Amino acid sequence: MENIILLIETATESCSVALAKDQEIIAEKYINEPKAHATLLARYIKDILEENNLSVKDCSAIAVSEGPGSYTGLRVGVSCAKGLCYGAEKPLIGVGTLAAIAQCALDNKEIASSIDGLQKTIFSATGENLPLLIVPMIDARRMEVYTAIFNSEGDQLTPTEAKILDEKSFSKELESSVVLFTGNGAEKFKPLINHRNAIFAEQLPHATGMRVIANSMYNKKEFKDCAYFEPFYLKEFVAGKPKKLL
Repeated sequence: MENIILLIETATESCSVALAKDQEIIAEKYINEPKAHATLLARYIKDILEENNLSVKDCSAIAVSEGPGSYTGLRVGVSCAKGLCYGAEKPLIGVGTLAAIAQCALDNKEIASSIDGLQKTIFSATGENLPLLIVPMIDARRMEVYTAIFNSEGDQLTPTEAKILDEKSFSKELESSVVLFTGNGAEKFKPLINHRNAIFAEQLPHATGMRVIANSMYNKKEFKDCAYFEPFYLKEFVAGKPKKLL
């Protein structure tokens, strides 16, 4: 029996909903627009199900990006996913945002072509066949990012962390691998380094990048407890104080 999983991604400014049949994406709705989650997420879910003649009860599970990322975006996405799971009595799956970005990069044909070209250039010049590492970065303001390191199979190799970037960041990885820096935090790292093994590519999170992990977690029955599941913020949310009126 095929697994049909509704995928929800709201961890950054992007708002994305997709349907996966096993690991194949059959539909997606996506927009990259600030503060669109609250107004568009429910509509996207309704429309994508109706357009595919499905209801929430036809889905095997609901998967949501669990963070790290935007506090507001994560709250909207997780609250919506939990509500759907409660109402339709479906299991809830949480997928790390950085893992979703890494998978999106692996799926991107243009990025894959750029990586292949760089690896061939390095091999031609040095005879070294360097492996690939993927470093997705989510902007955490100033020179800080949320990040982790993934291999070419999409497996996470290091814990997710809040990292302040400088000229020495990822120097060890760059000496022995081709390193793809991607996500909305990678652009501010680009001016800090000039290394032949570094490649930068724009890739925002899409719900489609959750499909492989979500399907694997469903088959292993690795579900979240709807009553207690909370997004992975990594850092505590601190509300700004309103400015005093003069």
